[in-house]
Amino acid sequence: MTTSATPAVRFGGEWTKQKLSILEKYLNAYTTALKDQPFRLMYIDAFAGTGWIATGATAPYRSLFGAEEQEFVKGSVLRALDVRDKPFDRCIFLDRDPEYCHGLEQIRGRHPGREIEIHNTDANSFLREYRFHRAGWRGVLFLDPFATEVEWATIERIARLEMLDTWILFPAGTLGRMLPTSRKPEDVDAAWKARLNTVFGSDCWEGLYEPQTQPTLFGGRLSKVVREPGEQGLTRIYRENLRALFGERFLDRSAPLVNSRGRVLYDFMFCAGHPRGARIAKKIAGHLLKISSDLS
Repeated sequence: MTTSATPAVRFGGEWTKQKLSILEKYLNAYTTALKDQPFRLMYIDAFAGTGWIATGATAPYRSLFGAEEQEFVKGSVLRALDVRDKPFDRCIFLDRDPEYCHGLEQIRGRHPGREIEIHNTDANSFLREYRFHRAGWRGVLFLDPFATEVEWATIERIARLEMLDTWILFPAGTLGRMLPTSRKPEDVDAAWKARLNTVFGSDCWEGLYEPQTQPTLFGGRLSKVVREPGEQGLTRIYRENLRALFGERFLDRSAPLVNSRGRVLYDFMFCAGHPRGARIAKKIAGHLLKISSDLS
C-alpha cells in the first residue's frame, strides 16, 4: 500500500488490470526463459507513471476527514521490479511529469543495489536517441501512452534495434474520436490529421475511406465506400503497418481492451525483438493474450 505522500495515477477501469496482468505474466515468463542465457536484461517503461494506480472509492463511505477511501494497485513499474526468477539488470523509467518522476525516485530509494534509471523526458525523443548497447543485451519495452503520444518514428527505431520485445497499447478509441461523422478525410481537423500522420507515420490511415469493390448479382462489380467502424479500421491499418515493419516478429493475436459499456478503448499488441527469439516470445505472448480474451 502506498502512502498519502506518494502520488498515484488514476485508475482507468478493469481493462487497466487486464493489461497489467498480461504484462506481469509476460515479464516473469520472459525472464525465466532467459535465466540460463548469457544476456543481460533490460526493462523500459516509456510512460511509467508513479508505480501506483489509485482505483478510487472502494466503499460507499468517506473517511472521518471526508476523503474518498482509496485502494491502490501496483503499476507496471513495481511489477517489473518484483520479477524474482531473474530480475532485470537495468530498469529505465520515463515520464514527462515531474511529480510522477518524484514518485519513481521514492521507489528507487526502496530498491538499493538495483540499476534504475529515471528520466523526466519525452519518451519518443529518448527512445530514438538513447545509445543502446545491443551486444549481450535483451529486453522488454512497455509502450503504455496516456493517449496518442507514441510516434511511428519511435516504433521504427525499436524495430531496427532487434533487441526489445515490445508491448504496444494502441489507443483505438481516442484515435477513432478524431474522425469526422461525415467519414471524409478532408473533413478531419488539421491538428488531428497531423497527429494521425505522426502516429501512423504517414496518411495511410486515410485508407479507411478508400472505395472497395463488391460483386453484384449480375456478375459485375460495384464500387462503394465501406463504412468500417473507425476504431476497427484504424486498428486494422496499424496492425498491417506493424506486420510490414516487424515481419515474422509481429504477433497477429492481440487483446481488445473495453470499457464497462463494451466499447473498445485500446488494442494491446505485441512484437518480438530479436528474430532468433521471436518464436518463443510470440508463443508466450500469444498464450497470455488468448487466456485474457477467454476470460474477458
